[in-house]
Amino acid sequence: WQLAIEAEKPSILALSRQNLPALRTEIVEGNPSSKGAYVIAGGKDADAVIFATGSEVAIAVSSLDLLSQQGISGKVVSVPSMELFFAQSQEYRDSVIGKPKAKVAIEAGIEMSWLKLLGDRGRFVGMHSFGASAPAEKLYEHFGITANAIVEAVMAQL
Repeated sequence: WQLAIEAEKPSILALSRQNLPALRTEIVEGNPSSKGAYVIAGGKDADAVIFATGSEVAIAVSSLDLLSQQGISGKVVSVPSMELFFAQSQEYRDSVIGKPKAKVAIEAGIEMSWLKLLGDRGRFVGMHSFGASAPAEKLYEHFGITANAIVEAVMAQL
């Protein structure tokens, strides 16, 4: 909301009605969202990087334990604004993404905008059709937007 108020161009706040966990619980200097993307959970030099936005960030974070059980290190990158992220220096973008062996993006949306981050090998966990209507938990299950699907997408790349 801070960035939307300070913006000199139109912006949008997309809010959720879901009961989501608080993921950023520590006070940090500055606003990590101002750079468009930042590491919200996991280790620095991870085998897998999971990009997520909105309510799917919580699903991505929950996949880290499942990956760890498979002996795979992971990190979650919250991406509130690709436009702001790609406006950052290459050095910053590299520091956030690292050199993972696997890349996965998760969103209750379509794949197209994520391809720039995923490259040729990365995998997308999300929707491939529209029109379904149900409570969020049922839709996530219907479309396969789950922590298990993230693990499968990572494993397919390793």
